[in-house]
Amino acid sequence: MRAFDYATASTVDDALKLARPGSAFLAGGTTLVDLMKLDVLTPDRVIDVNSLPLKGIRLHAGGLRIGALERMSDVAAHPVVRAVHPMISKALLLSASGQLRNMASIGGNLMQRTRCDYFRDVTSACNKRRPGSGCPALTGVNRGHAILGTSDSCVATHASDVAVAFVALGAQVVLRGKDGGRTVALEDFYLLPGSTPDRENVLGPGELIAEVVVPVLPWARHSTYLKIRDRQSYEFALTSVAAAVDVKRGVVQDVRLAAGGVGTKPWRLRAVEEALKGGVAVERTFADAAESAVDGARPLAHNAFKTSLLKRSIVRALLDAAGVR
Repeated sequence: MRAFDYATASTVDDALKLARPGSAFLAGGTTLVDLMKLDVLTPDRVIDVNSLPLKGIRLHAGGLRIGALERMSDVAAHPVVRAVHPMISKALLLSASGQLRNMASIGGNLMQRTRCDYFRDVTSACNKRRPGSGCPALTGVNRGHAILGTSDSCVATHASDVAVAFVALGAQVVLRGKDGGRTVALEDFYLLPGSTPDRENVLGPGELIAEVVVPVLPWARHSTYLKIRDRQSYEFALTSVAAAVDVKRGVVQDVRLAAGGVGTKPWRLRAVEEALKGGVAVERTFADAAESAVDGARPLAHNAFKTSLLKRSIVRALLDAAGVR
């Protein structure tokens, strides 16, 4: 780990004033500290933001508001979250370990970096870490990599579970910067790699996530989060599906779907949603609609199984969310 300056901030304005090119904000530190130890991230200033007033879980007319510094475990256990949007709670409980969830913040989780081994190995080329150096995953070991939203520059998956649930529900993030605040749909917050995979989101210099706002859909209590992985705990998704379904008299009225573990960012499954609306809520309908989930997919040598795994996962998640047996 390289030497760095350490500063603490008690207000958002203080944090923004302390920020400079090459600095990083520290909340739970469960991603930042790991990557600093590996020399993947080398900030010259670390700004501790744990004292900022960016906490609280509140249900308003405008939606469910979650402060960026709320710990993952507290959000997962909150009775309002569990009642209004159970998929959020389930996604959090399937993330990392209990110890990490007690430390990791919601904002930090949304900002976590990919788990691509090439990105985390400073002796390997990586366009995310060193633009223009290449992407060894294209021809190397790529079983865990993305099949959607990839480019010739990067095929790394996004690692967050709760981001998948938030994207499915149409959540927004409130950002604060030196020039004021702005609100961005989380789906648009993340950028596709294209030819600039080192730029992963729309955050400007010194900007930080202050809050997540999730629209309240009265029917979204019928929701779930399904995560398929190589082992049952402390493992990242091979594929995951966040699903909420509104079924009346056996017919799908509305639905929200997003996938993780298969895209370079949390992947909203809009084509599948449209195919489901107005259909009979049975397994055959779900399976037919799931076919469009892999439109445009670019499987690699070791991860072609994700195309069929994703479709089966969608069906399973929909059956669970809709209460169909």
